[in-house]
Amino acid sequence: MRGLFLALAAIALCASVGAQQPFGGLRAAPSYVEGQQTPATSAPSGAAPQAAAPQASGVRVYIRAGLKTHGPGQHDYPQYLADWSKVLTERGAVVDGSLHFPTAAELTNTDVMVMYKGDAGAMTPEEKATLEAYLKRGGGLVSFHDTLCGPDPDYYSTIVGGAKKHGQTNFTLEADVPYTIVDTANPIMQGVSDFTIKDEAFFLMTWAKSPEIHVLANAKIAATPSAKGHEGEMVPQIWTYERTFAGGQQPYRAFVWMQGHNYANFTDPKIQPMLLRGIAWAAKKPVDSLMTVIPRQRGRGTGTAAGEGRGGRLVP
Repeated sequence: MRGLFLALAAIALCASVGAQQPFGGLRAAPSYVEGQQTPATSAPSGAAPQAAAPQASGVRVYIRAGLKTHGPGQHDYPQYLADWSKVLTERGAVVDGSLHFPTAAELTNTDVMVMYKGDAGAMTPEEKATLEAYLKRGGGLVSFHDTLCGPDPDYYSTIVGGAKKHGQTNFTLEADVPYTIVDTANPIMQGVSDFTIKDEAFFLMTWAKSPEIHVLANAKIAATPSAKGHEGEMVPQIWTYERTFAGGQQPYRAFVWMQGHNYANFTDPKIQPMLLRGIAWAAKKPVDSLMTVIPRQRGRGTGTAAGEGRGGRLVP
């Protein structure tokens, strides 16, 4: 967790972060022990029994973010680390993360690595070895937007199912992304019908061939100057990918949402539940594991939340 605290401290010093707080800022959230229910306060004598508190999901998440690369409201990787550390922790996940590539030790107890960082396909040999060891044991991946970019799309497509070459003119810029849901029965897409957001799509993709991706949603490429010659093409934008890495112990799962250029779309009521289900699926947990916010239990007679000391200080 030390890496996450240092990363969040660095984020707090960035002016770009202070200007954007779609979740109302990061607050300390209580810790939950994997597999255990949050403690319930005793009901007064004669009172009706209270319903059992929702159980912590136990999903162990590592958020791999990076330095912000675009203007206000776009590609805000540090803000995602801050906001979604809170979003996931409130739903019972155990969250760590940083602005650097995780070490093997940081991934030891991780179920799913959520990646929102430009050109994440560019890795040193040591980083690649760490990632491959993680995938061999069945660790999950979630990829947003240009995370799937890198210098070697032939290799990286075998990691997340599809990849984009760095530096190539391969984007619509800001344009309509009209989703056509392909697999309406998939639990990740439950309750989702065709809809449109304003974001950015890629179209010149290198796709994994064995196995292939499982498409959840396509989108028609908008007619923008940078997409000239590709307008009207139907290209997968949301998919899953499952593969057993060579020498691996079990299959790993990857969930990919190609959008995220405009940071506000992470809070879209059609997008956020889908992302939460995708994260849980990639972690090999029930897809609804992260859908319920776990109420903060109040400490009896103290006026503070359970796990919180006087003055709002979080007690380990």
